[in-house]
Amino acid sequence: MSGRSTSRSLAGIVVAAGKGLRAGQPMPKQFALFRGKPVVRHSVEALLASGASPVIVVIPENAEEIAGAALNGLAGDIRLVAGGATRQDSVRAGLEALSRHSPDFVMIHDAARPLLRAGVIERLCSALEQHPAAIPVLPVVDSLAHAEGSMMGAPARRDALRRVQTPQAFHFGSIMKAHQEWTGPTDAGDDAQVAQAAGLTVALVEGDEALHKLTYSSDFPTEAPAIRVGTGYDVHRLAEGEELWLCGVRIDHTQGLAGHSDADVAIHALVDALLGAIGAGDIGQHFPPSDSQWRRASSDRFLQHAAGLITQAGYRIGNIDLTIICEAPKIGPHRETMRVRLAEILGIPSDLISVKATTTEKLGFTGRSEGIAAQAVTSLIKN
Repeated sequence: MSGRSTSRSLAGIVVAAGKGLRAGQPMPKQFALFRGKPVVRHSVEALLASGASPVIVVIPENAEEIAGAALNGLAGDIRLVAGGATRQDSVRAGLEALSRHSPDFVMIHDAARPLLRAGVIERLCSALEQHPAAIPVLPVVDSLAHAEGSMMGAPARRDALRRVQTPQAFHFGSIMKAHQEWTGPTDAGDDAQVAQAAGLTVALVEGDEALHKLTYSSDFPTEAPAIRVGTGYDVHRLAEGEELWLCGVRIDHTQGLAGHSDADVAIHALVDALLGAIGAGDIGQHFPPSDSQWRRASSDRFLQHAAGLITQAGYRIGNIDLTIICEAPKIGPHRETMRVRLAEILGIPSDLISVKATTTEKLGFTGRSEGIAAQAVTSLIKN
């Protein structure tokens, strides 16, 4: 991270050795996908971008394969270390792995807090220039009260309390010594408590709400998005002796479109848009031209198939915007018939469908009347 002003060496430890059972994932939560990538990868990327080197990732025993896959392709000095029975054992294993490097600063971070932003790292590094330890915190905004069994006890002063996050930052030698000399409970609440017990002053810096800890299954959103969008594009060659089908409508013309099926270029583009919107591949995967059963097939069948997949996925069509690109024939006289026919095939109102046409001003293969192209955009709405 170019914004980090300190010239001191910085290393990172990402604690990813827990079981993460409460998160309800099919694997330990640190290796589950979150926002498109494994949870642990987010933190490692952020620390590498900050200039941390090496970054020690403490993992469960015998988890080298899944951890390696989660971090595959990252550029930087990343090392996997087996953790222990408790978080403190795992942190100590990470610190010991750094001993021969002896960096000036070390940041100890929980993998379950994946959204680590550069500003938090910068604030921690700045604090370490003046203090042996620093942690990110946030204010408590809710009212607090002591509990006496199931009854409310005395109120607590929230202005004196803070929510503690990670990464927690330390002078390496100081926190290493503090862990070695720890005589408190088997597992300390966090590394700041270990540091404080060793007599180190711990500075507080502003944390970040994005550093929320992933704990429960609700922290891993699996619900499909409310709206999805797909695009499609197709081209077919004009040829003598072929019928011309566009949007399921047969049009009288001197030439028709050549293809394995009826070559309805407009429907083919629309099918690709619909399939793309639900991540279901393209028309060639569902109806390969190498399969003789689709020879001369009506493209209506392809469109009906795509519509069925959309329904199965829990969506309905929001709208369709289809553009046909050609010099001839003129599309205007057929536009409404095309809209009605597409609506019939899909079982939706025709006012959700737009059919437009344009030319390329005599440029390119469509301008030379060698073929017709079509492009489609569609939106889907979750049922």
